[in-house]
Amino acid sequence: MTQYRAMARVVGILFFASYIGVAIGAALMAPALDPETGLAAIHADKPRYILGVLFEFINDAAVIGIAVLLYPFLKRAGEGLALWYVGIRILEGGMFMIASASVLALVDLGDRFVSVGSSIETGFENARAAALGQYFGASMMATVAFVSGAILLYILLYRSQIVPRFIAIWGFLAVTGVIVVNVLAPDITEASGPVLLLVIPMIANELFLAVWFIVKGLRLSEDVSVEGGAR
Repeated sequence: MTQYRAMARVVGILFFASYIGVAIGAALMAPALDPETGLAAIHADKPRYILGVLFEFINDAAVIGIAVLLYPFLKRAGEGLALWYVGIRILEGGMFMIASASVLALVDLGDRFVSVGSSIETGFENARAAALGQYFGASMMATVAFVSGAILLYILLYRSQIVPRFIAIWGFLAVTGVIVVNVLAPDITEASGPVLLLVIPMIANELFLAVWFIVKGLRLSEDVSVEGGAR
């Protein structure tokens, strides 16, 4: 069943692509989201922010792709839950796209600000506040979708056993840490170092899961791997 082995590897690669996209994208876009950064400065760094949005789109596509590719295997443990998982990950990707679109709106505001001057600066700042509000609101909704989707994924992984159950149990515990972080610091950029340590188990779990998919593949049943070999 070589096609299943290849699909598992693609899922693993998408996990890595998601992390690369969000890490680079967030780093590139960060100055535009800082209220201290002037609109003229955003205009001057326009290529940087557009590139950051493109990297974020890599994450958005990867998030949805993972759910779609895993669906045929996860539905064995509950088709309804598997469909909910796909739907929630699509919502997550969509919310991240809206957040990224807000950064593009800031870039456009910077262009307009430079072209017309500062005679109506108050109006530009109001528009900027609206764009920032949309960004952080969409990001919060994406986080809620991520947590909900992760819970469903680990339920389905535990029940389907397409990977060892210890990965799913580890994932459940890791999701708890993510929830605590977002309760203590709704704006993750303001979270302190000790609080941020709580997200490390989640990152480690997803990267471990990615490596497992790439190296080990997945199992169609408790005793048979996708390559047809007994376990």
